[in-house]
Amino acid sequence: MPQGEQPLLARSPSEAANDRDVEEEDALLTGQKQFGGKGWSWKSYREAGLAVWAILATAFVVILAVLYQQSRQADSTTASPSGKRNLIFMVSDGMGPTSLSLTRSFKQYRDGLPWTEALLIDQYVIGQSRTRSTSSLVTDSAAGATAFSCGAKSYNGAIAVLPDHSPCGTVMEAAKKAGYMTGLVVTTRLTDATPACFAAHVNKREEEDRIAEQLLGQYPLGQVVDLMLGAGRCHFLPNTTSGSCRADDKDLVKMAKKNGMQYVDSREGFDGLKIGSAVELPVLGLFADEDIPYEIDRRHEDDVYPSLKEMTETALKALSDATKNNDKGFFLMVEGSRIDHAGHANDPAAQVYEVLAYDAAMAAVIEFLEKDTIPGVMISTSDHETGGLSTAKQLHSYAYPTYGWYPSVLANVSQSVEWVTREFHNHLDSTRSENAEKAKRDALSWIYRALPKYLGVEDASDEEILTVFDHPEFALWTFADIISRRAQSGWSTHGHSAADVNIYASDHKVAKALIGSHENTEVGDFLRTYLDVDTEAVTKELQEKGVMWDEEDDQGNKIAGSWLGAAVVGGERLDGQDHLDHYTGDHKHKRCSVCGV
Repeated sequence: MPQGEQPLLARSPSEAANDRDVEEEDALLTGQKQFGGKGWSWKSYREAGLAVWAILATAFVVILAVLYQQSRQADSTTASPSGKRNLIFMVSDGMGPTSLSLTRSFKQYRDGLPWTEALLIDQYVIGQSRTRSTSSLVTDSAAGATAFSCGAKSYNGAIAVLPDHSPCGTVMEAAKKAGYMTGLVVTTRLTDATPACFAAHVNKREEEDRIAEQLLGQYPLGQVVDLMLGAGRCHFLPNTTSGSCRADDKDLVKMAKKNGMQYVDSREGFDGLKIGSAVELPVLGLFADEDIPYEIDRRHEDDVYPSLKEMTETALKALSDATKNNDKGFFLMVEGSRIDHAGHANDPAAQVYEVLAYDAAMAAVIEFLEKDTIPGVMISTSDHETGGLSTAKQLHSYAYPTYGWYPSVLANVSQSVEWVTREFHNHLDSTRSENAEKAKRDALSWIYRALPKYLGVEDASDEEILTVFDHPEFALWTFADIISRRAQSGWSTHGHSAADVNIYASDHKVAKALIGSHENTEVGDFLRTYLDVDTEAVTKELQEKGVMWDEEDDQGNKIAGSWLGAAVVGGERLDGQDHLDHYTGDHKHKRCSVCGV
């Protein structure tokens, strides 16, 4: 080590350090700051300032983090807001994602809109729903709607009953018990599967007479629906009355009136409701014997049937006014019912008009929620997809297909194939007494004129015309195929498919729990949680009050239930049997009779 240097740790304190120590001791003894010597240097003040700044900055960051976390928690709140609230649940029966592609392109073409123009519903998509039932990978509307109403999977054909045929409490029943006002708005029969699943319980969906009785309170819980607007009048009229489809002579319209329900059954009666301001709850509106016509047909009969949008607006106004001074709001289910029927018929023109009608009804709901002072949310989804629709169709088996489909074809269609088929059968009935050869010429001529007049098809082939005539029982499907081939809209089935369907919400923050891919039962969970109602208590009450079976056949087999109706039996189409993961064809090896081996 060089001379005169010492290890760092062995060095003596400097004189300046000794002087500073003395000054600090004096300050401690006298309580006064000593200004002698060098005191606090600029460096000291800067270091102290930096330390204070660091502490403040750290505190600021911590506060921001806390606020951000609270904001995240607020955003993740998916249900049960404090206080009064309203819930509108919309079901687009049978509408898959391709229905929207079809309708969007059609609207752009028809109205001369740019390709960037979307439907209103497109703005609110947040996720998808997986739709299988317990008995099949392809659900029906009954099992699909039971998943929404009860938050539970069940078999195809089940109306708010579980696989063991016990009833499950629905969100509408629980909402009514909790003090909410309730409503159903549909364009099909009120006794059809989807609306029935919210306020009725039967083992087999085809028991629509029994469902009608339950909608009017003829079951253990009594009346749970305050407002019902739709169709299916034939199930409420005695079989001694024209237009009835009941199997018995019960007059449910008379029963409804006796129980104090306001009843309307015509366009004039509906207009008298004054878009809800003249409604006296409870109210029952039945505007067609069976289903309200497809929108493509209804628009020509606007003086006869109300639209889905008009009925929705009426329900929103009526329920909102009725709950104005209540602690609870309302729960309304709105169904675009006949999207499904258009899919079953493979009718692309009827399909796009039904989706547009649903879009218009949703616009009315969104407008209501934006103006209303009560917190509320709209949730929308489909119970399943119908038809296996594609916006493309391969016309020739062995030729590579063109990439395209043509909405201009649909723009030329003025009536549904259902309407045209009905008119065709009416014509056939009117000419049955004529000479057979003359009747054939008249029928072929009628088809030839009807195709361009109603379906916009000017180039029908002789083969197509003869196919309609030779097989009048399949005329509906033939007419639909004639349109679909020209529009190049494809269909894989006249039934349902297992496609995932979209979920929509008016407020994605409120409905955060439904963002992404979910089982359809999770939609039901959200409805129950948002309203903060107890469906399990309703289930317990129903099962305590209900008697499962009260009749037996000669062999002692249970054949009928009490208020739950008849049991399903083997061989029925919607029977709760296992159709899940196995092929039911013949697996036995078969010889090839044409192979020569």
